[in-house]
Amino acid sequence: QGIARFLFVPMAEAVIFAMVSSFILSRTLVPTMARYLLRPHAAHAARESRNPLVRFQRGFETRFARARDHYHALLQLALSHRRVFIVGFVGVVLASFLLVPLLGRNFFPAVDSGQILMHVRLQVGTRVEDSATVFAAIEKAIRRVIPPAELGTLVDNIGMPVSGINLSYNNTGTIGTQDGDIQIALKPVHRPTAEYVKTLREQLPARFPGATFSFLPADIVSQILNFGSPAPIDLQVRGPDLAADFRYAAELLRRIRLVPGVADARIQESPSNPGFNINVDRAQAQYLGLTERDVTNSLLVMLAGSSQVAPTFWLDPQNGVQYPIVMQEPQYRVDTLSELQNLPISATTTAVPQVLGAVASVSRNASNAVVSQYNIQSMVQIYATTQGRDLGAVAADISKILDDTAHEAPKGSTIALLGQVQTMNSAFAGLLFGLLGAIVLIYLLIVVNFQSWSDPFVIVCALPAALAGIVWMLFATGTTLSVPALTGAIMCMGVATANSVLVVSFARERLEELGDPVAAALEAGFVRFRPVLMTALAMIIGMAPMALALGEGGEQNAPLGRAVIGGLACATVATLVFVPVVFSLVHRKYSRDVAPSAIIGEPHVA
Repeated sequence: QGIARFLFVPMAEAVIFAMVSSFILSRTLVPTMARYLLRPHAAHAARESRNPLVRFQRGFETRFARARDHYHALLQLALSHRRVFIVGFVGVVLASFLLVPLLGRNFFPAVDSGQILMHVRLQVGTRVEDSATVFAAIEKAIRRVIPPAELGTLVDNIGMPVSGINLSYNNTGTIGTQDGDIQIALKPVHRPTAEYVKTLREQLPARFPGATFSFLPADIVSQILNFGSPAPIDLQVRGPDLAADFRYAAELLRRIRLVPGVADARIQESPSNPGFNINVDRAQAQYLGLTERDVTNSLLVMLAGSSQVAPTFWLDPQNGVQYPIVMQEPQYRVDTLSELQNLPISATTTAVPQVLGAVASVSRNASNAVVSQYNIQSMVQIYATTQGRDLGAVAADISKILDDTAHEAPKGSTIALLGQVQTMNSAFAGLLFGLLGAIVLIYLLIVVNFQSWSDPFVIVCALPAALAGIVWMLFATGTTLSVPALTGAIMCMGVATANSVLVVSFARERLEELGDPVAAALEAGFVRFRPVLMTALAMIIGMAPMALALGEGGEQNAPLGRAVIGGLACATVATLVFVPVVFSLVHRKYSRDVAPSAIIGEPHVA
């Protein structure tokens, strides 16, 4: 469900249809081609050849036979000490899961897209022309950090509307003229983007005190994963008392900034936006023939223009085009409080205009720059992102802070931790359920086909080793546990099970002929050594480019490739050694008469 469904259902469908098509072709086209292409020939000794390909193939076969003989001796040793080997193997697998808390959790890995999106907020109430001056200085500071050889373009957006959907359609959290965005595009050859972000995050606040800098997701995938939020961590304080919510949010912000790995923590709304409080004397206004509506309309026309109160258009008689005419008081005439009080107030009921100071008192005050609401309830939002630490650990520390300060929350207020955290937890729960469900369904499917409960258990006993291999691979490469990694774990289950089926099915056949489970397990491992390795190596080699994060945005799917490679590597070892040992132990009570010609322990087919 949710975002995980839209991201991975297409991949799951592609894998399913590919496997179905492969099964159909293996049962139809492959036998037909074998019938026409494979010719009978008499056995003969290999002749000398100078062909480099032939020499390479013969050398490979010789080395492969030597490796298989070593494996045969190793498997024979494990079968001779079955209980000790099983206890040791299971102990290593269980100990591997102790590394899981050290992996960390992220919804998706960060992608180096070569783009940086920075949101800057100056002191609330800064005029747009003053903001432009400061932004020009910030751009110069950025150019000193990023060398010209790596800097592509640098664009700033200042003076955007509070609701960016209508004009610029941005979700960076603009609440006034003091806000602006700086978009930085790096050239194809550049240092890691995260290094520049870290440097800018350290230097810019020191050079521009009073300004707040926050780095937002620049690539479209991260923006989608944030669900429109400008940060992966969105903490909302909702309640009826907005002033109390601001005080509580300020205390939360102070504690959250102390959490290791938290960066760009800030409160989105601001209660300190400078403004004027105009208190109309209704009795005096009525005596002068004015109403509060007259005062409001006159102020809007003077300060914001007449386009909203009384839109006026002029029709050009030459081209027939209507042009809007907007009237507004010049800025230089409202620079002081006394000039503001001298603004004329007019009405349709009186011909003599009055000044604002005659009917109202004007005083300075601080107000909310913007009021955010959720379900018609005011709220205060705290945004934060992570740096140098996984999202799961940071979210756990923030949740602990919320628990510790729950008694300080304003009466009637609720606190919600949203953003990627909530989606990550739900996606992880769904994928873990899918992983367990896949193992159970695989087991039941094999039970139906093998008509046995014990042999399917032998087959699936290699899957914990695959999970241990995934843990070791992620730990060795410094990769956090994420949705792609869990998806790779689910994919790995199928291939690991298929290899175990190859070994166990052949062991069952040899058990019927030899009557000795140890000999049957030894021969099954020896004979199925090549096909098991071929299947595993084909998958591992195919996943290698993905695991190396090659190409633009390759970091997004690198955990998937690494999980598959690590899981298959350990699952292959378990299939070739652990599964035969468990098979011989499960069938240790099997006994029947064996034909005298049967040679116990000798490989049946090489």
